[in-house]
Amino acid sequence: MTQWFTESFRAEYAKQEAELGRVNIAVFGKTGVGKSTLVNAIFGEPVAATGIGAPVTNGSHLYLDKRGSLGVIDTRGLELGRDDDQIIKELTKAVKESRGKPIEEQIHVAWYCVRGMDRRFEDFEERFVRTLAALGLPVVLVLTQVPMREGQYHPDAVELARQLSARDLPIVDGHPFMTYAMRDQFTGQPPYGLVEVLGATFRVAPEAVQAALVAAQEVDLQLKASQSNKAVAAAVTAAAAAAAVPIPFSSAAMLVPIQLSMMARIAQLHGLGLDKSALLAIASTSVATSAGRAAAAGLLKFVPGAGSVVGGVINASVASSLTLAMGQAWLVVCQRAFNKTLPVLDGKLDTAAVTRLFESEMAKRMPKIRHRDKDA
Repeated sequence: MTQWFTESFRAEYAKQEAELGRVNIAVFGKTGVGKSTLVNAIFGEPVAATGIGAPVTNGSHLYLDKRGSLGVIDTRGLELGRDDDQIIKELTKAVKESRGKPIEEQIHVAWYCVRGMDRRFEDFEERFVRTLAALGLPVVLVLTQVPMREGQYHPDAVELARQLSARDLPIVDGHPFMTYAMRDQFTGQPPYGLVEVLGATFRVAPEAVQAALVAAQEVDLQLKASQSNKAVAAAVTAAAAAAAVPIPFSSAAMLVPIQLSMMARIAQLHGLGLDKSALLAIASTSVATSAGRAAAAGLLKFVPGAGSVVGGVINASVASSLTLAMGQAWLVVCQRAFNKTLPVLDGKLDTAAVTRLFESEMAKRMPKIRHRDKDA
């Protein structure tokens, strides 16, 4: 049974990975403004510093570095302020060519980075930002390395932001985003502004790649939870539809693919690898099995006083309620895995503790299901 579950989960995981796709962010700015630091801080790994990726088009100095559901487009060998015309030419070609490709091959959002303490924004930079916008790319303007004290931004950065606003640039939300990407070990300056940059990017990214962005980022757990709850809601709706005509035990296994798909999606959104996700899924639940009776009984054993249901059929109310409880409990497991707070035993994941966590989270939600069943 474990082998069947693992194989089924792997299949759903691969399916969800393909559906997730990839979000591609083009990152521009002068050399030394902290582009790589910003990208790495938001996406949690040295994306922008590992290799140069592949050219976006033949002979291009624009390179796409792919990491799972994230693609970062950067320039190599060219520098803003010196090679503007060349970069604009190549970018224009890349954007136009990408529009005929699948959505995951297109450029979705541009970040333009300016060091907040530079005190100046040059005319060629304005031209570049306006060119990005004219190509149909939403532009998030980011002021990097801006010191903050007692909630107040450095006056030099505030003045630069004022100058930028006066230029009436075609940028997301009409203003630059102040950031400090990494904690300064010498001054103790903490990072800030990353969630705001991510939120602006999420709002303007095409809906088809928003989930990919959520999966790739590592700074906003609430955004992951929000998208995960959408996956749970979709599974609940599908489960209710499947059980619109009450399901006998012999047909209850039809709910299992719905629940596995939900679990795989939530694992993807939390950036959990296949092996870890499968291990967690096996440890968390034995309810998804190939045998309809085992699947139904495994779910319904958590429901106080549900003997009458066990003795007959699964109706739409029970199917949707159980799927909801299962999804919410699985979300807690994935959040704990993302935060690295799951119990460990002898250096390995304590699967027994994970099982107890999942069952405990499901049990918290069972009274709601019992109440609905009584009212039916």
